[in-house]
Amino acid sequence: MSGTLPTSTRRCESNRHLSWLPYMNYRGLQASARLLAPIAPVSFLVTAFLLASYTSITPVQAQSPQNLSVITIGQRFSPNPLEVKGVAGGDTPVKDVVKVAKTPTGECVGNANVKPNHTVELTDFFESLRLVVQSADDTALTIQGPGGIWCNDDYQGKNPGVTGEWLPGTYKIWVSSYAKGRAPAYVLRITEKR
Repeated sequence: MSGTLPTSTRRCESNRHLSWLPYMNYRGLQASARLLAPIAPVSFLVTAFLLASYTSITPVQAQSPQNLSVITIGQRFSPNPLEVKGVAGGDTPVKDVVKVAKTPTGECVGNANVKPNHTVELTDFFESLRLVVQSADDTALTIQGPGGIWCNDDYQGKNPGVTGEWLPGTYKIWVSSYAKGRAPAYVLRITEKR
């Protein structure tokens, strides 16, 4: 037996359905393909059902309010602004989490989880980077990084934010809520001024 498998297809008919199968020069393989043709749609449906079932029960980590998401960015990142969704709040006063009550950018207020909501890895120095939390609820922001700790409340209306120069390194971010146990949704917007 010699020959190659061409890339063309040939129509194969059976008494039950019509399908397209790869054309092969080998008569035995061609006959086997015709025998399998009637069960191909059933196999496809079973496979599709199993995949749909698997994806419907697989948890989506991004929707977990306790999920620690790591965001790595460098200069000229895209999209700009970068938006990350999350859920604020927790049972511990944020000032107890970071062991600071007041910073140059504001007071460390509200309740948060001990684990940060996000970790941001900056690969470069940023001359002007802004982090703003947008939420329907009154939230506060706490950031711990290479240069220290920054807290803010009410940067834009009731939305907290911090802007300025940022050193490369790892930053832990907490988004806190005023009511213990309350979990308001928010969007963290990271913007590089260019």
